[in-house]
Amino acid sequence: MKHCHESLIDYPVVITIPLLWGDHDAFGHVNNLVYLRWCETARVEYLIRIGLWPALPPAGIGPILARLSCDYKRPLTFPDTAYIGARVTRIGNSSFQMQHRVVSKALDAVVAEADSTLVVLDYGRNKTVPVPERCRQAIQDLEPKLAGHSS
Repeated sequence: MKHCHESLIDYPVVITIPLLWGDHDAFGHVNNLVYLRWCETARVEYLIRIGLWPALPPAGIGPILARLSCDYKRPLTFPDTAYIGARVTRIGNSSFQMQHRVVSKALDAVVAEADSTLVVLDYGRNKTVPVPERCRQAIQDLEPKLAGHSS
C-alpha cells in the first residue's frame, strides 16, 4: 500500500481532505476547530471499519467521545491538502484511546496531533459497557502491532 506521507505509515486509517477557503478564520489561517472536525471524520471512518459506528440517532451500543486534546504545530493556509490519520493506541475495559495526526501536503510536515478517548455506551440505558469482543478483534485485525497494548 502506498502511503501519502511517511509519518502516517503506522496509521491504518488515513483520509484526504482539501482545504476550503472558508476554513480560514480572521487570523488568516485554518481555524483550530477545523482540525478537530478533520480528526472527527477520520475517527468516524475508523469506527465504521471496526463495526462500532451506530445507526443514527444512536440506539444500542456505540461510542461517545469522552476526551479530546490537540497540539497545533504549524498553521495551514489555502490552498493545501490535509492527510489525517487515525489509530488506536490503547484498549481498556470500556474505553479506548485514539491518536490522530494531521499532515500538510504543501508543507510536507505534521501540523497537528490529537488524542481522544472514546467510551462504549449503551445508549438505551445511558451506561458504559465493555468494548465488544468483535470490535477488539477488528482493531487487532486492522492494527496487528497493537497486540499487547490492551489493558
